[in-house]
Amino acid sequence: MGLFDRLSGKCAELEDVIRRMESNISNNYKDAAQANLKEFSERYDNLCAEGKLSEKQKARYGSLLEDYRARMKQFTHKDQKPYWTK
Repeated sequence: MGLFDRLSGKCAELEDVIRRMESNISNNYKDAAQANLKEFSERYDNLCAEGKLSEKQKARYGSLLEDYRARMKQFTHKDQKPYWTK
């Protein structure tokens, strides 16, 4: 974790997962984005359990996790409708 990360209150480990997830979402890689969401959730839970996140970080990343879960609820290939059925 660099000095900037400490000053800004960011967790480099979680920020890396978010960066990859955003990339996969923007490229419409639905399965990879869902895998990143699962990884983000697991890492967040582990870091909270180990006491490595401050209360401010817990609130920030917990809120982000819930936002991503809501945003990606229907973000799967199985829910995709074929263009010819519209």
